[in-house]
Amino acid sequence: MRFVHLIERFHHCVGEHLPVKTAASLDYYTGGVTRRQLLALASLNALKAQENTDYKLLIDHISLEIAPKTIIKTTGYNGNSPGPLLRMKEGRPVTIQVNNATSEPEIVHWHGLHIPSNVDGSMEEGTPMIQPRGTARYSFTPAPSGTRWYHTHVMAMRNLARGGYSGQFGFIYIEPKQEPGAFDQEVFLALREWDPFFATSDDGMDVAYKRCSINSHALGFGEPVRVKQGQRVMLRILNASATMQRRIAFAGHSFTVLAMDGNPVASPKIVSILELGPAERIDALVEMNRPGIWILGATDDRDRKTGLGIVFEYSGQSVAAQWVTPSKERWDYTIFGKPGNDEPAEKIPFVIEKVFAGTRWVDKWAINGKTWPKTDPIKVREGKRYRLVFDNRSDEAHPLHLHRHTFELKSVAGVPTSGVYKDVVVVPAKSIVEVDFTADNPGKTLIHCHQQMHMDYGFMSLIEYA
Repeated sequence: MRFVHLIERFHHCVGEHLPVKTAASLDYYTGGVTRRQLLALASLNALKAQENTDYKLLIDHISLEIAPKTIIKTTGYNGNSPGPLLRMKEGRPVTIQVNNATSEPEIVHWHGLHIPSNVDGSMEEGTPMIQPRGTARYSFTPAPSGTRWYHTHVMAMRNLARGGYSGQFGFIYIEPKQEPGAFDQEVFLALREWDPFFATSDDGMDVAYKRCSINSHALGFGEPVRVKQGQRVMLRILNASATMQRRIAFAGHSFTVLAMDGNPVASPKIVSILELGPAERIDALVEMNRPGIWILGATDDRDRKTGLGIVFEYSGQSVAAQWVTPSKERWDYTIFGKPGNDEPAEKIPFVIEKVFAGTRWVDKWAINGKTWPKTDPIKVREGKRYRLVFDNRSDEAHPLHLHRHTFELKSVAGVPTSGVYKDVVVVPAKSIVEVDFTADNPGKTLIHCHQQMHMDYGFMSLIEYA
């Protein structure tokens, strides 16, 4: 009768009960018909699972025409890069099915979400890889609200077609109960480089790029963003670069910064430039009060001319797109905070040092004297508040990312602050940044540099709950 119960369980899984035969007629289930029935039931079960899927992503090779006759061959989601915008509601569970059509194992990280380790999208935390031609289903409850994103989390090493160099990234927007600012139009902009190559010097090896784009087109190609005078436009900007820090401006306009990494700032400010390290996001409101056709793009002329820009076109205008050299305003996280308050928190040292690998070679990176996978895990207790002291003793800036948690900036290069909550912070060269976080999401938690080469060559550690 155990086999009869098995059949009942299969029927129950697909919400369909068929008559169960008695023990005297078990031969009905043990012949060829049984195999066909079980296969059919399995197919129905798979169909039911698909019906419960909120989003589907396909990882596959794509050809991206960022400009006429300029074709980028890469790997993306659903035939494009960026992948589809995934809009979610905070607190409403979702299921995402990911099919990997490539011949390489893959994984998807849901960046900035407070979700369990087994679905966060990091192999180091315990999320399974998606095998070649395989499928994975990620089910979680999205939180916190705001601008998040998703991307591959595989190592690239010397393969510049893998990891953050590929086109595997896209926006997630988790709708809050109330928007931080009223607006008439919402525009998602991802800053990106293409055609990476190794550039060597006496100081070592780095990655450079031949082309740039915002979203899927280089400056001057694709459709402009069309606006009207008097509109308030919300820009949700992501630096989707594997390695590059970006400084951008919007000719003829200013930004009112409302949120960083999806989290509302304590003190919104009007600025003329934005600066984003890899993986950082900024939500900024722009008043459309200067009719014309204007360029939003990189302040660096070379980067803008190789594609890192986009045109905004007011209705009824037909002039040439204009670029105006912006001021040399200094970017400063602390202006968006409030006066620092030194809440008690246990300090954890996090000393960052370069391990020189030799001329024309890739340097390695050490945390407290050790390189991944030999870095010592950071031990924490649930519910306790900790202060991470990022002591950057190297000559390079590092965009440090903490998975599955949000931290609060407490001091930047000696300037105390509070009220700025992030999941990525750029720690300048030869500088110290302190952040506080509460250990409120048990499970293995990765902390690493979001610069792909640094992550690949040792700049990672784990936070472990005791």
